[in-house]
Amino acid sequence: MKNKKILVVEDEQDIADLLLLHLADLSDDVELAADGHAGLRLATSRHWDLIVLDLRLPGPDGLEICRAVRLKDTYTPILMLTSKSSELDRVLGLELGADDYMTKPFSVLELMARVRAIFRQVEAIENESRFSTDRIRIGPLLINSAARVVKKGDDQVDLTAREFDLLLHFATHPGRVFRRSELLDRVWGHGHEGYEHTVNSHINRLRSKIEDNPADPACIVTVWGVGYKLDDSGMRESTR
Repeated sequence: MKNKKILVVEDEQDIADLLLLHLADLSDDVELAADGHAGLRLATSRHWDLIVLDLRLPGPDGLEICRAVRLKDTYTPILMLTSKSSELDRVLGLELGADDYMTKPFSVLELMARVRAIFRQVEAIENESRFSTDRIRIGPLLINSAARVVKKGDDQVDLTAREFDLLLHFATHPGRVFRRSELLDRVWGHGHEGYEHTVNSHINRLRSKIEDNPADPACIVTVWGVGYKLDDSGMRESTR
C-alpha cells in the first residue's frame, strides 16, 4: 500500500498536518494542496489513488474540484471532509461522485479505517473486473467495467462513482439477493451501521437512471423482507 499516491486538499493547517502525519503510514507519496486553486490543478494534472478533499476552500471549492475530477477518463476515489452544518454540501458531494465523507472534527482512527476500506474496495473491484469480462450486457444496458461507462441503447448513462460500483456489483452477481448491510460492506467498503437508508437512496437514484419505469423496476428488484437483486431474466450476456 506504500506505493499509493494520495492528495490532501485542506486549507486548515492543523488538520492538514494531522492528515499528512497519519497518511504517511499508508503512503510514501502524500502531497498537500493548501487552497482550491492548487487543489484543482494537482487533482486534474496527475493520477492519484486517493484524494482527501475538504469542501470549504479558498478559491475553487471541493464540489468544483470533485466535478472536475469526475470529468477525467480515469477513476479516482474521493474522501470528502465536511463540517457538521453542511449537510446539503455532503449530499451534493455524493451526487457528484464522492466515495465517502467524514464530518469535522473527525476521529483519526476512523479516517484511517475508511481510507484503508476505500483502497480495499478499489482493489476488489479491479480484481473482479480482471477476472470477468470487460463488458456486460443486461437487456438494453451495456456496462464497460474497464472504462467505467454504462450505456442504455446508444445513450451514455450518467452515474456517480458509487452508483456505478453498485450496478457493477449487481451485474457480476446476477440473481443473487443482497441484504442492505451486505451491500454497505461490499460496495461502500466498510460498515455504516445505522446508514442502511443510504443503500435505499442510491438504489432509487440508480433505478431512475437505468429503468424504463423506476416505479416498477425490472432490472434491480426488491426482494421484500430481504434486500435487492439484479433480475436479468435470462438477458445477461458478456462480451469482449
